[in-house]
Amino acid sequence: MTETAAHPALWPAPHASGAVTATVQVPGSKSVTNRALVLAALAAEPGWLRRPLRSRDSLLMASALRAMGVGIEETVSSLSSSPSSPSGASGSPDPAGGEAWRVIPAGLRGPATVDVGNAGTVMRFVPPVATLADGPIRFDGDPRSYERPLHGVIDALRALGARIDDEGRGALPLTVHGSGALEGGRVEVDASSSSQFVSALLLSGPRFNQGVEVRHVGGALPSMPHIRMTVDMLRRAGAQVDAPESGGEPNVWRVTPGALRGVDLTIEPDLSNAQPFLAAALVTGGRVVVPDWPAHTTQPGDRLREIFTEMGGSCELTSEGLVFTGSGKVHGIDVDLSEVGELTPGIAAVAALADSPSTLRGVAHLRLHETDRLAALTREINALGGDVTETADGLEIRPRPLTGGTFHTYDDHRMATAGAVIGLAVPGVVIENVATTAKTLPDFPALWAGMLGN
Repeated sequence: MTETAAHPALWPAPHASGAVTATVQVPGSKSVTNRALVLAALAAEPGWLRRPLRSRDSLLMASALRAMGVGIEETVSSLSSSPSSPSGASGSPDPAGGEAWRVIPAGLRGPATVDVGNAGTVMRFVPPVATLADGPIRFDGDPRSYERPLHGVIDALRALGARIDDEGRGALPLTVHGSGALEGGRVEVDASSSSQFVSALLLSGPRFNQGVEVRHVGGALPSMPHIRMTVDMLRRAGAQVDAPESGGEPNVWRVTPGALRGVDLTIEPDLSNAQPFLAAALVTGGRVVVPDWPAHTTQPGDRLREIFTEMGGSCELTSEGLVFTGSGKVHGIDVDLSEVGELTPGIAAVAALADSPSTLRGVAHLRLHETDRLAALTREINALGGDVTETADGLEIRPRPLTGGTFHTYDDHRMATAGAVIGLAVPGVVIENVATTAKTLPDFPALWAGMLGN
């Protein structure tokens, strides 16, 4: 019996026989979908999410909100209102159609139990919502979720008046004893391990009696584009937000208390999930088109246009979408990824196939993600014959000829897609538990096969 047959979780990564040429419709953004769900649940009127991401993380978020009484109706939509029009406004035909979720706010209530899985957005964004519920809300999740930092949210909510039982762990499992309201006000938080600590407090801030003033007091703040995304989406929903990028005090965000609007929002494609497909064009010297790539966005994945161009490709925004073309050569890169850490696994995979060394910096916080991504990338690339060294805040990658073998994922979706990219150029790579990609990218194996024309 072959190893693959004996272990169904092993997936032979397809090897590209030539340049990849494909158009790939990337599903909606997880980061936008989950923020939009929270804001819609806290709004004063129903709202619409069009073309939301249907993945494990987003379905866990929807289930968490439903458990507290929020209505989320899933339909197939043929109408789309203007993004700026309120829910209930008359729509105009949407030629693309697609799925739509109608979110109907309700009085939040317990008792309820929330399964966070291993979703950072669920474990961090929902506890502040739970403080507004009437009754206890218990949070639990996958074993790895117990190891991920949550103390920033827990300590901040307590300082703002919440009662939380976590038996002193500063982590899951925990129970938020909602009283129907939270006083709010000024709070200091060290968000150096996760920018989601800031976003979590800001998203619910309009519903706190005094709003919220969040002051980051720790070291370097990672993933700033995600905080800018939170601020932008709050403002779209009618919240008043003072933020550093709009002339406010550095490392301080203020949200004024007030009602949120129900909005009609079409979710952008997940640009970070576009990474493996763009990487396929880069490492095979091919051409990949991603439709609906936004001209302006707060998604950190937009930085791929710059990074992958520096590594040997070229890109152009056209009426087709983003057209990315590989040159047939892959170059190493020295890059600070502190604002776009989630892109690190895919960049490391490409760097392992480059013609010169790479230095990836500013990503020490990745040790606290779905897995310790720096250790995992080092271990798995080196197991295929690579030469990767961990540094204090990143990776040094010296390309060497790679060989086939099993690429372990550690239940981390971005490890799985990184392995698939290497498999395009290296025959015999087998991905352990490729199904973990369903966390944010549903049916990745089918999308990958379709890109390759299989």
